[in-house]
Amino acid sequence: MIKVITYGTFDLLHYGHIKLLERAKALGDYLVVGVTSDDYDVGRGKINNKQSLIERVEAIKNTGLADEIIIEEYEGQKIDDICRMNIDIFTVGSDWVGKFDYLNDYCKVVYLERTAGVSSTEIRNHNCIRLGVVGETDYILKFFNESKFVNGILVSSVLTKNNKIQQELKDDVLLFDEYDKMLDSVDAVYIISSPRNHFKQIKTALLKRKHVLCESPIVISSHDYCELKAIAKENNVFLCEALRTAYTTSYDRLKLLIKSGAIGKVVSVDATCTSLRDISAFKDKTDAWNSICMWGPTAMLPVFDILGTDYNSKQIISMMSNGIKEYDVFSKINFNYYTATATIKIANGVKSEGELIISGTNGYVYVPAPWWKTDYFEIRYEDSSKNKRYFYQLDGEGIRYELVAFENIIHNNKYRDYISDKVSSTIISVIDDYYNGMDVVLLK
Repeated sequence: MIKVITYGTFDLLHYGHIKLLERAKALGDYLVVGVTSDDYDVGRGKINNKQSLIERVEAIKNTGLADEIIIEEYEGQKIDDICRMNIDIFTVGSDWVGKFDYLNDYCKVVYLERTAGVSSTEIRNHNCIRLGVVGETDYILKFFNESKFVNGILVSSVLTKNNKIQQELKDDVLLFDEYDKMLDSVDAVYIISSPRNHFKQIKTALLKRKHVLCESPIVISSHDYCELKAIAKENNVFLCEALRTAYTTSYDRLKLLIKSGAIGKVVSVDATCTSLRDISAFKDKTDAWNSICMWGPTAMLPVFDILGTDYNSKQIISMMSNGIKEYDVFSKINFNYYTATATIKIANGVKSEGELIISGTNGYVYVPAPWWKTDYFEIRYEDSSKNKRYFYQLDGEGIRYELVAFENIIHNNKYRDYISDKVSSTIISVIDDYYNGMDVVLLK
């Protein structure tokens, strides 16, 4: 008996997949089909399959072509499977020619021609969301590059005065100098302009029935936030917050472990986010993101997620930049609760260790710098032999994950609060107080 094996994601099983399986089946007497797991696909950069593993396995089963279905879960598994199952032929599509030649040491390798005119990527990209981007920061270039990994999202238009961005993206996107015209060409918009411009830009987009993904803070006024939420609801579109840490697997798991009591009762949260940024390039210094807007939302996220939003009092201690109104180069915010406390340190002009420490009655969580991009954290105890380390895949600093979430929210027409409305509104209220001088102490 000749045994044949092939592997694939088989997302949204289509005619091309079936023809490939038929040709694989014809190579021998017994066909084994390996379906890649969700976690393994994430590790390979495929983070937005439209179907779950169970759905994809069921689709293969329903074809009646597979004599056996297995799950591919780790790098190097193909060799293990071939040896363990006494496979005679390994086969895969011709777009992988040469990639698996190393398997010739274990069995015969056959590359099969793909069915012309059929592509999984094209199917997933059907009804692709055309996304416009507005802002001045070079971060747009990173965002554009990361968006290429997300099927179903196409960055098609950019509005910016940044010459570097214009030059690098001129052959890939439509460049606009009028916001309204750009909005007319897209289905949704990503906003990373100065926070002072967010309200007007978001409101304009929502009134044109465009979905909005806006870099946090969404706005710097609590009143403005309430108005925008009402407009989004009235126009049946989504307003989502781009705070990429909130979308990462590691941060989600960290929250679940803490809520399960892994470190006992949480007494203190200390988060630090700092960088040294050159703002001399900004012709209009008010376009430069100050510390409270650049790092405040990220640092406040674990505080409000873990301790809640009902703090009793706060104190904002800030050092201001000479000559730039409202631009803090450093801020420290203390939050006091009845049974806990929290401190965040945020800076664009002062450097410190960017770690996150969550202290509890039984132990503590340590997330090393830069904690907001973490793929690793530790739970530490008095008895160090009980310490545990947790590792999670992180691709693209979380940008891909927030884009996948945004796409799913739009296509499913259902909002999922990776960042709760309470947390978002409380972050904005703290920033609103900063601009209004409430609870603020200035360092000289």
